[in-house]
Amino acid sequence: MINLYELSFDDLVELVSGLGEKRFRARQIWDWIYDKRVDKFDAMSNLPQSTIKRLSEAASLGSLELAARQASRDGTEKRLYRLKDGQLIESVLMPYDDKRKTACISSQAGCAMGCVFCATGQMGFGRQLDAAEIFEQAMIFGQDLAARGERLSNVVFMGMGEPFHNYAQSLEAVRRLMDRLGIGARHITISTVGLAPQIRRFADEGLQVNLAVSLHKSDDAERSALMPVNRRWNIDELLAACRYYVKRTNRRITFEWAAIAGENDTEEEARGLGHLLAGLLCHVNIIPLNPTGGYAGAPAPTANLDRFTAILRQYGVGTTVRVRRGIDIDAGCGQLKTAVLSRNQIA
Repeated sequence: MINLYELSFDDLVELVSGLGEKRFRARQIWDWIYDKRVDKFDAMSNLPQSTIKRLSEAASLGSLELAARQASRDGTEKRLYRLKDGQLIESVLMPYDDKRKTACISSQAGCAMGCVFCATGQMGFGRQLDAAEIFEQAMIFGQDLAARGERLSNVVFMGMGEPFHNYAQSLEAVRRLMDRLGIGARHITISTVGLAPQIRRFADEGLQVNLAVSLHKSDDAERSALMPVNRRWNIDELLAACRYYVKRTNRRITFEWAAIAGENDTEEEARGLGHLLAGLLCHVNIIPLNPTGGYAGAPAPTANLDRFTAILRQYGVGTTVRVRRGIDIDAGCGQLKTAVLSRNQIA
């Protein structure tokens, strides 16, 4: 079966012609998929039944199989998908009070970066996702929202995997999000643990897509203990790449900070971070740690975060303390897969 999400418009024209249909049917099908966001061939009401039958026999709309779903009291929805080869990936839909609907999607099955506090990092690397598998996660949420008269407004590459470790496929997925779902570049964010060469490459792409960098520590030895990638590209190399990005794009960069009680929420840590970032066009997103079974750390208390942000302001560094989403479900990256595997022992 041919996955239509893998095809360009020209590929679709070729497929339709090969099925013995008129070429204009390709435009009708394309519009049904990407403008009207239908997820079934039977919903394409201006196509003859004979065309729908041929399509159904030759092609599919996507390849992801829903394996598990959870819904939080705050409206967050977590989904676990099984891929064609049995690998499992996760994606999340997060609604906000300002009507934003943000999809958090995965770029890899598992992750090779090994960040010790991350459930995905603890499970190791499975394989790269192709652009269609990355794109489809957002597409499904877009379809569901369209059926309710709503729209997907934002997409963040903050699910399972390191997007810049799968650079070409992640960037192709970004282009499909823009071209096929109409998500503006400034409403898309790619998050990286700090692959310095790819940050420089991304700066040269000419895209208005947002960049977020997971930092979490201001000292090399301590960051290397949390994030092994730091042994390859240390903080100086990482920040040099970030400065290149800002100079090249004139865009603000976001640094992500998983606030861990007693680990990186101290006054000393805040001063170290402020010293590193002073003068750089940036913002720090602080999110209390989402605990995982493989790491003993706990979320930083509010009083520590208040003191931490006050110190950063002294260095001219803007901050936002984010509220953790879906805390009553397995919403953290990799957690639903871990929970399902634990309960069902599925491969």
